[in-house]
Amino acid sequence: MLLVQVHIRVKREHLDGFLAETRRNAAASLQEPGVRRFDVLQDEADDTHVVLAEVYVDQAAADAHKQTTHYARWQDAVAGMLTEPRTRTRFTSVFPGEDGW
Repeated sequence: MLLVQVHIRVKREHLDGFLAETRRNAAASLQEPGVRRFDVLQDEADDTHVVLAEVYVDQAAADAHKQTTHYARWQDAVAGMLTEPRTRTRFTSVFPGEDGW
């Protein structure tokens, strides 16, 4: 399993719009066959810090996600809402195993 955490800093005046677009993208992403989780997390100490926690069956599934129309829509919609470029960190699942997702 491939896990990706995407850290995003949102302009306060765009927070509601960003979260609406991100919820739409996350819901559509969960319909993809290679996506196991797509969580949208908001920092309790700084609500403009949002983390996407994405779990894919493999790199091919992550690549396929970036080719979807809902991802392209999200990317275009939120481009002007960020204070800085997104950062991401990739992980390999140690536990649970593949059958635990």
